[in-house]
Parts: sequence; C-alpha cells; structure tokens
Amino acid sequence: MKMTKYKLSELVEVTRGASLSGQFYAEEGKLVRLTLGNFNINGGGFKENTSKTDLYFTGTVRDEFILNEGDIITPLTEQSLGLLGTTARIPESGKYIQSQDVALVRCKKGLLDPNFCYYLISSSIVRQQLSAAAQQTKIRHTSPEKIKDCTVWVPDFDVQKNIGRILTDIDNKIAINRRINDNLEAMAKQLYDYWFVQFDFPNEEGKPYKSSGGEMVWNEKLKRNIPKGWLCGTLLDIAEYTNGLACQKYRPTGENKLPVIKIKEMHDGLSPDTEWVKADIPENVKVYDGDVLFSWSASLEVMLWAYGNGGLNQHIFKVTSKNGYPRSFYFYQLKHYIGVFKQMAEARKTTMGHITQDHLKQSTIALPSNVDIANKLEEKLCPIFDAIVKNNQEIMSLTKQRDELLPLLMNGQASVNYHLSAC
Repeated sequence: MKMTKYKLSELVEVTRGASLSGQFYAEEGKLVRLTLGNFNINGGGFKENTSKTDLYFTGTVRDEFILNEGDIITPLTEQSLGLLGTTARIPESGKYIQSQDVALVRCKKGLLDPNFCYYLISSSIVRQQLSAAAQQTKIRHTSPEKIKDCTVWVPDFDVQKNIGRILTDIDNKIAINRRINDNLEAMAKQLYDYWFVQFDFPNEEGKPYKSSGGEMVWNEKLKRNIPKGWLCGTLLDIAEYTNGLACQKYRPTGENKLPVIKIKEMHDGLSPDTEWVKADIPENVKVYDGDVLFSWSASLEVMLWAYGNGGLNQHIFKVTSKNGYPRSFYFYQLKHYIGVFKQMAEARKTTMGHITQDHLKQSTIALPSNVDIANKLEEKLCPIFDAIVKNNQEIMSLTKQRDELLPLLMNGQASVNYHLSAC
C-alpha cells in the first residue's frame, strides 16, 4: 500500500474554541458547553459529561462555535494522562458549544477522509508527537498549530475511505451493544423497582400487591410503610462481602497467572497495563463473569464483571449470596444504598473515603418475609443479566480488534482486502 508523507496542516484545518465566561454557566438551557469530560479517554469517542451540573451556557455565542453532528473534536489540555490525541464526534447538531480547551478538526475535501481522519488523529504516531511537543507543566497543553505540525503518512483517498469505514463499523457495533445494554439495564431496574421499591410484586392471586390493596405497615426504623410481614434488615443480611488481596504479594513467576482486577479494570476492563497475580490464589478472591463487584474505596461503584477470570485486588468486595437471597436482589439493594452512602458524605461535606463492615452493618433495608419472592424475580432478571455480560464481552473483543487493527492500518503494515473494500 502506497503511503505519502504530509504535515497535518496540508490535510486539515484545526481551530480553537470560544472563551466562555463563567457568569453565564447554568444548570438549564439550550446550549451545552463542551469540556474535557466529553472525551472518553478509554477507547475514544464522545460521552456526556456527568461530573458537572453547570454545563449549559446562556451567553451569546458566535455560530462558528456551535457544532454540527459528525464534527471531529480533540482536546487541547491533558487533564488526564493520555488525553491528548483522543478524538470524539459530535452526536447532535445545534446543541454543543466548542470551548477553548477543545479543537475542531475539519478535513480538506478530497485529501483526507473524515472517518480516516478520526482514527489518524488518535493513532500512536500523532499521539507521540503531541506528547513530545506538549508544554511541560503540571497540566500539559497543546495547540492547533502543534496538531497541524504533526507528520503523518496516509494512503490514497479511496484506501482511506475503506479503512475509515471498517474502523467506523467496528465502533458503531460497539455503540449498538452499549445502547442495548443501557436498555436492558433500564428494563431490569424498572422491574426490580416495581417489585421491591413500589412493592407491587405479585400477591397470592398474581396481582400487584400494593396497588391491589395489600396491607402496608409503618416501620419505625425504616421510617416508611412496608408490606405486612416484611422486616427491617441490613446489607449484611443478604450478602457476603469478600475483600480482595494485596496482590503485589502474589506476583506470578510463570505463565500460570490471572489478571488483577482493580478499580481501573472495573471502569475500563482489562488492558495491556493490567497487572498479574498467581493463579493459585484462594478461590474466594477469584472473579468470574457475572460476579457482582463493589469498589468500597473512593469510587463506590457496583458492577457485573464481564471480562474473564481474574484475581480480586484489595479495595474491592466480591459480593455473594447469603441466607438464600439471589444475585439480582443484593445487586440492586447495594446499588440503591450507594446513593445513601454518598448522601451521608455530602451531608458531612466530605468525600466518603471507604465503606467498612460497620457501614454495611448500620444500613437499613426492607426484607421480604419470604425469600421466594426475590427468587421469582431472579428468574426474570437472570437472562437480562446474562445478556448484559455477553454484550460487554463482545464490546471488549471488538475493542481489542479495533485497537490491534488501528496501528497496522495507519502505518501500512496491513491493507484492506478486496472483499472488505467492496462491502
């Protein structure tokens, strides 16, 4: 495959966004200001920023800074290590404002295919140049000029289009799987809430308990009405919480090993940076697909693990059944109570450092009089949980394929064969 050397300035226009005054930041509005939080540092792509509430901008903005669907953006500030060179596509026209920390990249027509450009900017060859040229301050910066000064090698335009389409198809499939999982998770939670938050589980006649006049009784400890016969319990009544190991004490000496699951892996799945632990660690700290994990330190998150067997690191609990309560029941009870723990921290105006067994013991939750009710819901939710895990496994596999293909296609070591290019 023929590759031609260019400066990016010959192929693209790169512009900085607007300087937006903080006096016009708002929690409501029509226009959203882009921030570095809109870049998904793990795998690239656009994500909605959930870390701030004042993301709307109510001041005057020039039209050139209001972006269109499909526009390519890249950060100018490295708020997190590795952020420079990350790319994202704007998902909707007329909604997002390009701020000064964000660069807009536009391809010169007929010279660079937009899909190819999206992956070229995020390729290792461009990232390395941006990193080397970044200002060496605590938070590193780049600029439109430094981006345009990067040297790249690109194939003919038709080949660019084929490469861009293949990589985009992989990313689209990943996005579809994520949307399916979002819907599955919403369905499962809605059904759980219907049964165990609204208390409309099926009564003996198969009718919704509370809506059909089922007797409710005030519980002083819970400070609310619960179905007659139900009890007030704790998170320790429904599940066991097994803490992980200090895995640095169990480094492998051969190939018989497992990946170490830390909070980073809970967020992002396994990566080349994932550490390893001996495979002969105790069974109770081994993790398998579908296990419930709870990061009790710092992030306070609950998830279904989906990325293969591993060894659990300290700062994470593996949560398993106790007293016959099924996975879906303790999963959602714990997810709900994370909100309570965070409210406690907010009330103290501090960050909740970690959750201890005492916090779990002091929790208060409503427990059904018969665990069979929870098991009946488990029968409905288990296939949904299994589908979510399967989709996440496919996302990991597709991401690995894309990340392995990207450098090979970008540097000409691999080419698109006839059958793929004809698709």
